Amino acid sequence: MSNQPDGRWFVQPLTIREACVRAASILKAEAVEEPRNNAELLLMFLLGIDRAALLRDGNEPFPADRLADWEQLIRRKALGEPVQYMIGEQWFYGRPFAVSPAVLIPRPETELLVEAVLEAADRLWPPSSGALAGEAESGAAGAGSDRAAQQGSGREQAPTVVDVGTGSGAIAVTLASQRPRWRVSASDLSPDALAVARTNAARHEAADRMTFVQGDLLAPFIPGREQSLGSLAAPHAGLGIDVLVSNPPYIPAADLTGLQREVRDYEPHLALDGGADGLVPYRRMLEQLPLLAQVPRIVAFELGMGQPRIVADMMRRFGAWDDIRIISDYAGIERHVIATQAQPR
Repeated sequence: MSNQPDGRWFVQPLTIREACVRAASILKAEAVEEPRNNAELLLMFLLGIDRAALLRDGNEPFPADRLADWEQLIRRKALGEPVQYMIGEQWFYGRPFAVSPAVLIPRPETELLVEAVLEAADRLWPPSSGALAGEAESGAAGAGSDRAAQQGSGREQAPTVVDVGTGSGAIAVTLASQRPRWRVSASDLSPDALAVARTNAARHEAADRMTFVQGDLLAPFIPGREQSLGSLAAPHAGLGIDVLVSNPPYIPAADLTGLQREVRDYEPHLALDGGADGLVPYRRMLEQLPLLAQVPRIVAFELGMGQPRIVADMMRRFGAWDDIRIISDYAGIERHVIATQAQPR
């Protein structure tokens, strides 16, 4: 990293715009992707302003008392630290989500997984069916009585949804926010990740309509665990899951060292390492599905490059769904698989 002769990158007098331009130049020299955008995000965070104020006040003097903090932020970013961890936030589906090194940073392509789940579920459980909007919904733990009432009334009610490997809760909280009547559970192996997800659920006023479950993949939802672990230890064992959505670890273990430094050195490997070929979590979930109280009518996965067709073939061999589709991301890369069962079996 190249410094000024006195060891500093930034010296006064300096305007806000000059601080931003200088930072972007430094980050570009350090091979940071999107250097100008990163510099602007960090500057807005440091000064507590929005983008409009950044443009409007660009010719104002940079606050002298914040210069040392500004240089420290740019040094951290130049070393590869994700700006989202530095500012503690990432936007997803039009909402700000808190993030920390305990969770993966939500990606734009995952919004397409949310869209696919909303579209598929709305066909099976139309938003206008069932109770009127605004009626109180019971939590996921009460799904058994809800299902009995559903069968008795002869009409479809709102689905029970489980997001496995929830991380920041971006998928689960978004689904709960977009469809307030849905019963949404968010699970993760990491208690630290679940703490972040709970924070985001509260931030978006969805916490009272969600449940959070610690455990490995589908294990917490398999019937019989309440006998082996105690009823309080596994309250969700036997939950009837209608929709399963998951963005699990899918990076082949040997590929971890070749990831870009922002991911390799800062994001949690627990949420990245998918085993020898990256497909271990998908195989395990498909093996666990027959052990659930019922096979979900919708199963939606996010995957890595070259993986969706392999997993789609696994799901076809499973034989539980009428339609299995592959969805490409914004770059045209096959990214998601969604399987749907048109009629309950």
